[in-house]
Amino acid sequence: MQVPMKTKFFIFGVCLMAVLWRDTFDPESVRCARVLVTGASTGIGEQVAYHYAKMGAQIVITARREYALQKVAANCTSLGAQKALYVTGDMSQASDPERVVKMAVELLGGLDILVLNHIGSTPFAMWNGDGDHVRELMQLNFLSYVNMASAALPVLEQSAGSMIVVSSLLGKITTPFVGPYAATKFAVNGFFGSMQHELAMQRSNVSLTVTTLGLIDTDSAMDKIRGYTNMTAYPASDAALHLIKAGATHQKESFYPGYIYFCVSWAEQVAMQQDWEQLGEEGGVVVTV
Repeated sequence: MQVPMKTKFFIFGVCLMAVLWRDTFDPESVRCARVLVTGASTGIGEQVAYHYAKMGAQIVITARREYALQKVAANCTSLGAQKALYVTGDMSQASDPERVVKMAVELLGGLDILVLNHIGSTPFAMWNGDGDHVRELMQLNFLSYVNMASAALPVLEQSAGSMIVVSSLLGKITTPFVGPYAATKFAVNGFFGSMQHELAMQRSNVSLTVTTLGLIDTDSAMDKIRGYTNMTAYPASDAALHLIKAGATHQKESFYPGYIYFCVSWAEQVAMQQDWEQLGEEGGVVVTV
């Protein structure tokens, strides 16, 4: 029986991913590392901090709620962090992203790893025309990332450090009810994807990883989607460990859970097929600018 070409390509893709995504992570590579984690009072950011703590890193965590940061920092200390400090910051304020980076560098005496993870809240609903909310969310979910990256890059260059940017499947594939949030994540992917090229062109010492996450079982995510979908939500702790490994092994792009890589690839292929079909129907040329 002859195997269809599409099946052959799929099998080849699976085998290639198995090779490329094999686990080469060494926890010792982050021992003593000076790490700043944003959005660390809860959810994925909190779990990232705990994993780094278990590996013996020096950690500064940041979020808005000081009482929550105090609790997470104390837990990090008990888990084995060499340092566990916190800086309160509101990333919706234009001056706070740079201030937080500067304070973290002062507290740690430098910086080896920056994890950009914080996000702002948005309703899971059709867009109601509120442009102000979109602007506010863009500041919190995108512009603050740009500002923190800009402030951290010179320090990371000195330490040959790493930047890990947490993105979302919703920044790769469009769906209803998430317009403002998706817009911020598409912006994140576009900006930091371009930055990866520029860092390579400059022969920079900085490693930049963009991690695309699917549905994760954080309290905020579960509250928003309840009653809308039965999709499987994956553990925040596993997602956190995945992005730490991806950053430590200098992957340019990573996906958790792994199957969403194929979701993205499939969506791109469908879009391309639709373009070709339209081209055939119209007998013209499709030009993308």
